Amino acid sequence: MITDTTELPRWDVESIFPSLDSPAYASAREAWRASLDELRALFERHGIGAGTPASTDEAGRALEEAIAALSSLEESTRRLSTYVSALVATDASDTAAVAERFRLSADAAGVASLQTRLNGWIAACGAEALVRTSALAEEHESWVRLCSEHSAHEMSEREEDLLAAIEVPGVEACVNLAGELSSTLKGTLRGESRPISVLRGMAAEDDPQLRREAYDAELAAWEAIATPMAACLNAITGHAIIVDRRRGWPDTLAAELWRNRVTPEILEAMQTAARESFPDFRRFLTAKAQVHGHAGALPWWDLVAPVPGAVGYDWSEAEAAVTSAFATFTPRLRELAARAFRERWVDAEARPGKRGGGFCMPIGEGASRILMNYDGSFDSVQTLAHELGHAYHNVNLASRPPLLRPTPMALTETASIFCETIMVQAGLEGAGDRERLALLNADLLGATQVVVDIDSRFRFESELFRRRADAPLSVQELCDAMTAAQAETYGDGIDPGTYHPWMWEVKPHYYNVHRHFYNWPYCFGLLFGIGLYARYLADPVGFRADYDDLLSSTGMLNARELASRFGIDLCDLGFWRSSLDVIRTRIDDFIALAADA
Repeated sequence: MITDTTELPRWDVESIFPSLDSPAYASAREAWRASLDELRALFERHGIGAGTPASTDEAGRALEEAIAALSSLEESTRRLSTYVSALVATDASDTAAVAERFRLSADAAGVASLQTRLNGWIAACGAEALVRTSALAEEHESWVRLCSEHSAHEMSEREEDLLAAIEVPGVEACVNLAGELSSTLKGTLRGESRPISVLRGMAAEDDPQLRREAYDAELAAWEAIATPMAACLNAITGHAIIVDRRRGWPDTLAAELWRNRVTPEILEAMQTAARESFPDFRRFLTAKAQVHGHAGALPWWDLVAPVPGAVGYDWSEAEAAVTSAFATFTPRLRELAARAFRERWVDAEARPGKRGGGFCMPIGEGASRILMNYDGSFDSVQTLAHELGHAYHNVNLASRPPLLRPTPMALTETASIFCETIMVQAGLEGAGDRERLALLNADLLGATQVVVDIDSRFRFESELFRRRADAPLSVQELCDAMTAAQAETYGDGIDPGTYHPWMWEVKPHYYNVHRHFYNWPYCFGLLFGIGLYARYLADPVGFRADYDDLLSSTGMLNARELASRFGIDLCDLGFWRSSLDVIRTRIDDFIALAADA
């Protein structure tokens, strides 16, 4: 179901900087370095990190200056890093951009070192006293308290400095290598070399034989780079285990839950409800297998296949569908989509050297850039809506000071999943049986990925961290762990002989130095988003009034505090079950329609 790629947009990055070697970029880069030097001088002048100040008033004045300087640095860092990341994401062979990203990371290590000093200084001064010293400190209360909490899980300043200095030439190099290997990977299909993103996109083709051949070609391609990818993954995971242990965490998951401001009790409630639902998802997969003419279980290569007769969307139709759906919520959300298309925020074309998957990056002043690999399916339209949801989140965060915008992973998926739900509801209204079956198929495939597949990734990563503490895992051990996780989650819903053993290479989330277990937040986002949508249906006017403020506050409050604004208790198993009940109803609807198809 691939559209004519000549019609697909490429994002505008020239409006950020004309080019990497332009005077504008060089000037911004030099100004950034000067700001970092000024921040160091500010710390030295006020003795930040060198002991407790003589008075609370003195500490308050120092904190105000530090907040102002860090805020300015955050803005300029975001603009530089987003631009360079955009170049690398769309062309992994751009050696100049890859080298500049490395240099940026190395220079940014200085900011991390200063932040460590500041965290300890705030803890020594007392966060409670500091937030009462000025209106600016009070506005940044959540950030000040978070800095103080960070200090409890940091090594000594010398150790943190050493870590910041060696990460970039060390484990960050593994991250870059894995990204380059996966972005430039190609496979051979019917005698022709094709980018891995194109091969994976063929999973949504109408031709079942093409889907099967593309899947086989994909597996062969991943196997060809398995040894260096395994080395990268072992290095990244081993690094995290050592660092988290030295910082006083019992394990990496505990550290990630704290960073996400989610308690173990919330995660347990969500995962319990999700795992209870696996039999329902297997019913969906069994029905889907029958639709595609399989007597037994569904083979992996047909997992994301469209049902026969599914409608394809060219790019202009995708734009219209998303804009129309968003208009059913608020004019502001509709205008966000219109602005994104008008100002060329989206890079949609799959091409050699371009990273797979999709993401959204804020560039400042409420603007974003979105990467995806569009294939013309409704699922791809859903991805567009999802990433635009992130962009809408960025618009709302822009109303807050820079230091209050960074949002934990668990809450970053709130707006994106909510926008997907809006798309589904808009599509289902008034749809005939044939179109409804196709829309439900796309929606339930997304839910299957987020509830079932995400749990398999969580299980795999848990096993990876458990075993990596003793020794690196071989390629075969990684594949075995992945298929074991798929067996525990997909079960007999997927033909076991067709499980995807190389999924540990496919997902870039595993290859990140500072972010691990980036899997369960997607499930959190889906079920929390569905729960929010139920609140919206119950009180549309009141919900709209509070929703944008909720999105703007995700960098300031923990998950439970935010949810309580809408009467949601995230520790309540019943809440998570009620969201899954919505999906179960759609599964029942799909099975009934599939029986008559």
